[in-house]
Amino acid sequence: MEHPEDARRDVLDAQPSENTAVAHDRRWAGNLHSAVRCAAALLLTLFLIDWGAGSLSWWRSALWVTLAWLLFVVLFPARVRAGEGWLSSRRLLRTRRVRTDLLVSVRCLDGVAQRLVLRDSFGERVEIDPQVLVDNPDLWYRLDEDARKSESAGILLCGTTALHRVSERIDRVTAQNVFRASGLE
Repeated sequence: MEHPEDARRDVLDAQPSENTAVAHDRRWAGNLHSAVRCAAALLLTLFLIDWGAGSLSWWRSALWVTLAWLLFVVLFPARVRAGEGWLSSRRLLRTRRVRTDLLVSVRCLDGVAQRLVLRDSFGERVEIDPQVLVDNPDLWYRLDEDARKSESAGILLCGTTALHRVSERIDRVTAQNVFRASGLE
């Protein structure tokens, strides 16, 4: 029988594989287009209102462009990707990457926008929207498989409850989709 410390050492020594298939958020491009459309619609509306009122000037135009840009930055979706042993989230200026096979904690933050916070043994941290996992079973499979490795090695200290909640949510949505497709709704 293998000692838990030996299992932990084996997981820590293993490197994430870059050669395996990479799962990604399939809805990211659509979300990006929505963010661009919303920012453009705001800019156009502000320009038309200002032009119609006869008060359009260069400094007001700069203000409207800045407001539209800020809206775009707020709405810009994170690009979530995962492979064997890692998960990354890329925003406009920064990419965060966590080793999912070395997860130490997983927390679910509730609020206006629900977030799943993943931390690895190297101190790296990634925040993702749990809906991304619900919408992309490939991403969830990668994360779940590696989180189970962390849990079995004794590295995942807290967060199994949060992962189980996400798993139940994914199972519920999958069941609803199966019933809807088969006409048993």
